Amino acid sequence: MESYGIFRDLAIILVAAKVFGILARKCKAPQVVGEIIAGLLIGPSILGLVNQTDFLVQMAEIGVILLMFSAGLETDLKELIKTGPIAFLIACAGVFVPLVGGTLLYMGFYGSAPWGSDKFYQAVFIGVIMTATSVSITVESLKEMGKLKGKVGTTILSAAIIDDVIGIIVLTFVIGFKNPESDPLDVVKSTILFFIFAIIVGFISYKIFKMADERYPHTRRIPIAGLAYCFGLAFIAEHFFGIADITGAYVAGIILCSIRDSEYIAEKMDINSYMLFGPIFFASIGLKTNIDNINGGIILFSIGFVLVALLCKIIGCGLVAKVCRFNWSDSLKIGVGMMTRGEVALIVSQKGLAVGLLTPVYFTAVIFLIIVSSISTPIILKVLYAKDPVEDKNRSHEAFLYKKEKE
Repeated sequence: MESYGIFRDLAIILVAAKVFGILARKCKAPQVVGEIIAGLLIGPSILGLVNQTDFLVQMAEIGVILLMFSAGLETDLKELIKTGPIAFLIACAGVFVPLVGGTLLYMGFYGSAPWGSDKFYQAVFIGVIMTATSVSITVESLKEMGKLKGKVGTTILSAAIIDDVIGIIVLTFVIGFKNPESDPLDVVKSTILFFIFAIIVGFISYKIFKMADERYPHTRRIPIAGLAYCFGLAFIAEHFFGIADITGAYVAGIILCSIRDSEYIAEKMDINSYMLFGPIFFASIGLKTNIDNINGGIILFSIGFVLVALLCKIIGCGLVAKVCRFNWSDSLKIGVGMMTRGEVALIVSQKGLAVGLLTPVYFTAVIFLIIVSSISTPIILKVLYAKDPVEDKNRSHEAFLYKKEKE
């Protein structure tokens, strides 16, 4: 293919991703769903306008790195520490129960597998995909109802952040164990050493960035240095510790999330991600999704995948919330609020495909899960909150202000 053909591919991807992203929003679904469908439509499975190339694979990898860096930057570290053990316990249940549920689901469909075999790790990876939580839809719904700043809303938000941190750590372990040459003890050592390295280097880096930020506030050199730091830590994680590069990018974001200009850095990263790298990443999921091999078994598996993924979050997070002295109504709200999936599930799936833990046909199940959870969560939350007593004036006023802002 001619070298300038990449410009044609990029033009097609960007236009198609934007058009279908807008259509998805009109249908009350996340924009990323539209971008994935756009990739599927223009890809080799349907129209064949764009084919997967090494260039697009590398661009998509940059996209996923930027997404994870932004997720780390948007983490409220102080709030995370304040929430204490309750959010942590709920997050642990939100990882453990879906992990077990997804593993058992895969084995139920394709048979049990001996410990350490490729089939065993494939089964575990299905559970790893289910551990991810994306509460952007939940946050939007809680804001609209004036419930985000309440006890339930704060708990959901904090637990979701911790959930993703634990999920990324689990992903790191599973990918490490998948390597046939790896020793489980070495994987544990590498992971622990990386996080020790991240804490020490992160503390020093934070101090340096904080001083630079105070001396050159709100200047473009800060986001540029932050982006370089993100890429550097992603490389170090993968090259020296055998840890997923997205883990390094996520940790880089968390390290910088407390400096004064963290929002400014996130804003600049969002421009790059929104304009170019994000659409390419999500469209690449569609390009890689293989619908030629979809059959009745895959469709049935996808239905089971969605049901297990949703129920495991509700049961795991809801029951732990009840143990932590929430009432049954609030426990159910927390469970439902934690069941949405989005970008992180796609990022995990993409990583599994890259290391041979997932085949493209299973992207169908992941996309199906994102669509169903994104549509059903706001509806169920509104029904649950409608059964509550009339909210107080402060919360009514919060909801009113939010609606005016949206208008």
